[in-house]
Amino acid sequence: MLPNLLPYDGEAFLVPSAVAEPDDVFARLASTVVWRQETASIMGRAVPLPRLTAWYGESAYQYSGISNAPQPWLPDLAAVRHVVEALSGVTFNCVLLNFYRDGRDSVAWHRDAEPALGPDPVIASVSLGATRRFAFRHRHRKDARIALELASGSCLVMGNGCQRNWLHTLPKTRRPVGPRINLTYRRIDQPAEATSPARSNSFRGAQNTLHNRSQTV
Repeated sequence: MLPNLLPYDGEAFLVPSAVAEPDDVFARLASTVVWRQETASIMGRAVPLPRLTAWYGESAYQYSGISNAPQPWLPDLAAVRHVVEALSGVTFNCVLLNFYRDGRDSVAWHRDAEPALGPDPVIASVSLGATRRFAFRHRHRKDARIALELASGSCLVMGNGCQRNWLHTLPKTRRPVGPRINLTYRRIDQPAEATSPARSNSFRGAQNTLHNRSQTV
């Protein structure tokens, strides 16, 4: 079983080589995804996001004042979904894509806590392209921080307690760095499903199957 990256109050696991031929998947998605430059509402101000985004799957999604209508699954997105579902034990029905064009693109400290995701969401985050620094910070203990490098083909599974208790970021960098695509697989629950214990337990049971292995996409 892979080690938990978080020292307490949550679970996160990194599978280094989850997606086979990640450079090929990156190239296809970079050219076929309908990328959008969104503007978020942050503290009452309209702020252009420092990255491009796209939303695919089976449900609409809203965050930071941005409404996302779902686009139908692309073959690569559906294939990677099967991989991360096997790793996490969770059934995902949507994916948010982020395209970081260079080191100036980033995402600020945040947690994925929208009500549509449920009270304790599991999120599988796949990296394609350039390696970038990623960090966690505890919500209440600001000295508790963890940083790691996310390489192409890796999958970071953020499990039980992670979104409740930890913030995460992909900071800007002045180092020369190439483009990166991030796929964050999520489940948008219906109200009756949001508190289902079976979904939470499925991730706990799947931890025993999280191995450092490659999957074919």
